[in-house]
Amino acid sequence: MNDSPEIVVDPIEVMVALVVAPRHVAEIRVKLPIGATAARAVAASSLLANVPDAQVDTLVLAIWGEKIAPTHVLRQGDRLELLSPLRVDPKVARRERFARQGSKSAGLFAQDRGMRPPRR
Repeated sequence: MNDSPEIVVDPIEVMVALVVAPRHVAEIRVKLPIGATAARAVAASSLLANVPDAQVDTLVLAIWGEKIAPTHVLRQGDRLELLSPLRVDPKVARRERFARQGSKSAGLFAQDRGMRPPRR
């Protein structure tokens, strides 16, 4: 008879998000044992079941937008993201948008859209 107390370790819970296109996000919460890796969380989520193999090979793993390796050990509350690679460098896209819109309708120089109270 063993009288030693049984050690119970609560699993961690992480969010796994699959982002394959703009505004197309699938999310699922998974419970994993402490020390689980990103690769294990992806497998547990089953989010890749309907994604073509060619697209799976291009996905990047990230936690809160920061790129990680599949062997990265997850912590409670992490948001693991499976992201499609960027098509355009965000800096280049911003420069091109600014060139098209001009300084009067972009960013900090945008026209007043009625947000300020009227002058007295």
